[in-house]
Amino acid sequence: MDSDPLIRSYPDIGEKAFGCKGRALVSVFMYLELYLVAVEFLILEGDNLYKLFPNAGFKLAGLYIGGKTGFVLLTALVILPTTWLKSLGMLAYVSAGGVSASVILVGCVWWVGAVDGVGFHEDGVLLNWGGLPTTLSLFTFCYCGHAVFPTLCNSMKDRSQFSKVLLICFVTSTITYGSMAVLGYLMYGEYLKSQVTLNLPIRKMGSKLAIYTTLVNPLTKYAVITAPIATAIEETFVFRDSRYLSILVRTVIVISTVVVALTIPFFGYVMAFIGAFLSVTVSMLLPCLCYLRIDKSARSFGLELVFIVGILIIGSFVGIIGTYTSIKQIVKHL
Repeated sequence: MDSDPLIRSYPDIGEKAFGCKGRALVSVFMYLELYLVAVEFLILEGDNLYKLFPNAGFKLAGLYIGGKTGFVLLTALVILPTTWLKSLGMLAYVSAGGVSASVILVGCVWWVGAVDGVGFHEDGVLLNWGGLPTTLSLFTFCYCGHAVFPTLCNSMKDRSQFSKVLLICFVTSTITYGSMAVLGYLMYGEYLKSQVTLNLPIRKMGSKLAIYTTLVNPLTKYAVITAPIATAIEETFVFRDSRYLSILVRTVIVISTVVVALTIPFFGYVMAFIGAFLSVTVSMLLPCLCYLRIDKSARSFGLELVFIVGILIIGSFVGIIGTYTSIKQIVKHL
């Protein structure tokens, strides 16, 4: 983006590096990744609401809808109005609630273990090589925000502060992810489920607060994740500035993610697939390749080139092994 002030989005970077084919490749991987992350949010909501209210249900057009299906539909109805906001500046205030929710969630899980009696005494195999492909895929997923970085940067009043924003975001994310991983393992060991909130004793106040806090995150981030997809679709129409078109496009996106979430409701395995196949490509492989193509000086042999090639090799390994493992698990559980 520093090399060309006309670059406004991630696909623009792909076009700058490899022309129209580069733009198309980046767009496909980027939008598919964002789309499946939105699907994950709905699965997360359905799982945790079902944990809180296992017997809840409602009637729609004479049909009884209960369980996770009902909660996914209900979540979509609540999220839908937030997707109609076109300004990322407005969405930033909504998303800030999600950041606070993440910090509160870690505190709640710690409270359940330290105060509510669960404890931190679970023993288990500290290093399980069989789970390494899935683990690496999940790690990659945790840092897959690159697709929206250019859009967010251009939405800032002071773009010069973006590097500081990224530093704070990655440090905060690493601390919260690491804390949650350690707490979950010490509390439940190998019995830990894909979401720690599904393990927590439901009658404890700390557990309820943790689950309610978990529910806040998707509600605040769904619109930010789907905004680039909606914008890309809207720009293909002649009436791209039409408010009615914007609402229609964003509504269709929400409906389609609901369908996918109900078809493949496996939170952990879908997350592993996104991390291995899409996040590795979008956040590791494509940025390195585009950088090498745009900046000729980076191709000169040196420490920087060694690091870049190392990232490409590791990313390719994680992508191939992780994608195979995650698809195998999804097919097995369908």
